[in-house]
Amino acid sequence: MAGHTFRGFIRPDGSAGIRNHIAVIPTVSCAAGVAANIARAASPAVPLLHGHGCGRALEITMHHQVLAGLGRNPNVAAALVVGLGCETVQASSVAGEIAKTGKPCEYLVIQEQGGSRKTTEKGIEIVSRFQKDAQALRRSECPVDRIVLGLECGGSDAFSGITANPAAGLVSDWLVGCGGTVVLTETTEMIGTEHILSRRSASPEVAARVEHIISQARRRTHDILGPLASCVIAPGNMDGGLSSIREKSLGCIVKGGGTAVTQVVDYGQAPASKGLVVMDGPGYDMESLAGLAAAGCQLIVFTTGRGTPAGFPLVPVIKVASTGRLYELMEDDLDINAGGVLDGGSLEDIARDLKTFAVEVMNGEPTKAERNDQNGVLCLAVMTPAF
Repeated sequence: MAGHTFRGFIRPDGSAGIRNHIAVIPTVSCAAGVAANIARAASPAVPLLHGHGCGRALEITMHHQVLAGLGRNPNVAAALVVGLGCETVQASSVAGEIAKTGKPCEYLVIQEQGGSRKTTEKGIEIVSRFQKDAQALRRSECPVDRIVLGLECGGSDAFSGITANPAAGLVSDWLVGCGGTVVLTETTEMIGTEHILSRRSASPEVAARVEHIISQARRRTHDILGPLASCVIAPGNMDGGLSSIREKSLGCIVKGGGTAVTQVVDYGQAPASKGLVVMDGPGYDMESLAGLAAAGCQLIVFTTGRGTPAGFPLVPVIKVASTGRLYELMEDDLDINAGGVLDGGSLEDIARDLKTFAVEVMNGEPTKAERNDQNGVLCLAVMTPAF
């Protein structure tokens, strides 16, 4: 598998970005307006706006980890963290974690700078300096084993599990075979498949962890939905022809291909192992995308049977349609048509198209979501992420 490369931006910690963003990260919703004004004035800086930072104690560690992880993502060249001053998630702490990567990172605290306007003016100066330095960076040849690929599916239909998802699975196997890392998440969409994933685990410890996070997700689902838990899925999934959580789950996990599960990580936690990694995360697309980006994924493949335009601020999101009809209906938003399988084509051909486009995106080609400025909304998980 040697010889597969892409042209990326080498970071001080040895990781490689496929984008070169300057991130402006508010630690708390109270600082979001200032962060937005800084990014707007210093465009094309990327504001990571959210509604959290002073949440329940259970969420604080997770939110701190995710915000720091977003700044650590290899697609970020430099970061400015903006805090209010009295919140639980402190700007100095988040910035300190990001700075460990060696990339430029500074922080501002509104209550210490003298208010919103003064903080905005100072922030514009900092981000403008970051941008000047980032513009001097050039892409270099990098082995594809530096890629961490995130997997996501949203609004599945009856064909997702036989077209788009297995095509993504073949690309996952290719990347793992090249020495890269693939992150499979959405624990609620693994309910009913723990026996499959545990058999594929690289060790008894990993198998036990897989079974634990999925059993937790099942228990919470039953606590909330009662006897209907095994049947209730999103209306769009049912309209698309799916009948139960287990049916959706069987389609979901094939995105991970057929290699061994090497590690299970928490929501937003960067993998320590190469290969296929399972991340304990929610099924809600936008929270899931944030967790993948915080875990260090430079690229996300998002399969869909219903169609969605949403992308993510820092990470290119490749949309794969399950049918030709869907692709034609939303061609402005979808990158790959996996529906050719239903017309007599092969999964291998679709996977080849997806792999080719993924490498092009690694080299700078924009996805449809990027072309359409579909940067999505930064949603962090607001409860224990297994549900």
